[in-house]
Amino acid sequence: MPLRIVQLDVNSDSSVNLGVKTVLKEQNRVDLLVNNLGTYILFSMDEMKAQFETNFYGTVRTAQAVLPVMRKHRSGIIINISSIAGTIGFPVSSVFVSSQFAVEGLSESMRFELEPFDIHVSIIEAGMVRITNFPNSMVIANNAKISSSPYSKITRKLTGNIEQMIEMGISPEEIAYIILKAVQSKPPLPRYLVGNDAAMITEKS
Repeated sequence: MPLRIVQLDVNSDSSVNLGVKTVLKEQNRVDLLVNNLGTYILFSMDEMKAQFETNFYGTVRTAQAVLPVMRKHRSGIIINISSIAGTIGFPVSSVFVSSQFAVEGLSESMRFELEPFDIHVSIIEAGMVRITNFPNSMVIANNAKISSSPYSKITRKLTGNIEQMIEMGISPEEIAYIILKAVQSKPPLPRYLVGNDAAMITEKS
């Protein structure tokens, strides 16, 4: 079957619902949901809300849209792409880390809630991923850009190392392989740790 792309905005209830309705109209069911959402912002109250809107509420929104049909068919897999940042804190990343902790807690609870319907929920905890445009697309909080900010120095140090960290990271194909592995497992594991850096951080923590 050829790939069919349906565009939607995870920050919009109506957009998500319309996207899912489009899939259901063509296929009459949803077997798999992969939530690969995320923005990386370093903080301010409005910026925090914006990040949670995508990283956390976007995950909730898409799950709510597909769960009725999954429960109806009593089958389905939901894979939430999280991060090793969902298990341990990092400096000047408190908003992103908090959103990932929220996704972890959500996924854990959903796993128990949906098990009676034969719907499985897995978390993929990834380390740094080699994304070509990540350093340019990363948004830094306006306050942290001000030289007088108490977090300015550590923010510059962190962002200065981002490019090198990405070069040493795993490829997106490795994430795709783990997703495929989870989908083909019966049942999938509750969580999958991906990347040598993620494994090392977990061991040290």
